[in-house]
This record gives sequence, structure tokens and C-alpha cells, in this order.
Amino acid sequence: MEYSHTDTELIQQPIGYWSWAAFKAVVTRTRAALAELGTTQPQWWTLAQIARADTPKTRGEISRLLRNYLDTGPEAMEAEIDATLTRGWTTQTPDGHLTLTPEGRAFYEKAAALQTDLWTERHAGISDEEYLTTLKVLQRFIHNTGGKAWHH
Repeated sequence: MEYSHTDTELIQQPIGYWSWAAFKAVVTRTRAALAELGTTQPQWWTLAQIARADTPKTRGEISRLLRNYLDTGPEAMEAEIDATLTRGWTTQTPDGHLTLTPEGRAFYEKAAALQTDLWTERHAGISDEEYLTTLKVLQRFIHNTGGKAWHH
């Protein structure tokens, strides 16, 4: 790969710009690929939370966890959860617990396979060590500026 600047010049580049550019590229690619499947990223997050849960989660639990992902917000997250119900991918019990329908499970598996492909695409030419270092450095930037990014 050809980099934008020499190493000496890259050291002087603003992290705000490059972290934003990486964010924009990754999120845009992910959302476009999910749109090709006929879903949104927040709907994917909802399905993944339900599918991967050890015990069924309530709508409220899922909404509270996901509303802060990429600044989605509570109203938008509620609408995205509603969309998974409307599409027949999830059902909600009277006490608010969400589960996947058979159609939802099949769609989740398809979207999960896409996410695996996207992960492979993003990580091409990047070692696990480089990736780990990158995340640790980004977390230090967040910490050093008083930000918060933990979502679990």
C-alpha cells in the first residue's frame, strides 16, 4: 500500500481527521453492504444482540445498549427494533423479551456471514498485533481527552 505521507510527516498528521476518515469509510462500507441485504446497521445490531444472548433480552435492555452506538439515539433505535418486528424477524413477549423467528434466524445467519466477509476485507494486510495496537492507541486517545467509548 502507498501511504499518504512519509513516516516523518505521518507523525504530524491529526488523529481527529484520520480516525474520522477511517470511521466514515468503515461505516459507509458496512451500511452499504447491509443495505444490499435489505437491512440497516441498527437492525443488524438488534438481531445480533438477540441471537448471541445467553438468555432472552428485553426490548428495553437492547434499546438502552444500542441507542448509543454511533449516536443512533433512543427514538431511532426503537424504530429499528420495531422494523425487526414488522419484518417478521423478531417477536416480542408480553413482558418485552425479544426472540428471533425462524425467518429472523435465517436472515441473521446470512447477515453474520456478510459481517465476517466485511471483517476479512477490512483486516486485509493488518496483523492481529497491529490491530490490537491500533485499538489500544485509540482507547488511550479517548481516555486522554476525557471521552467515553465503552459500550458493553
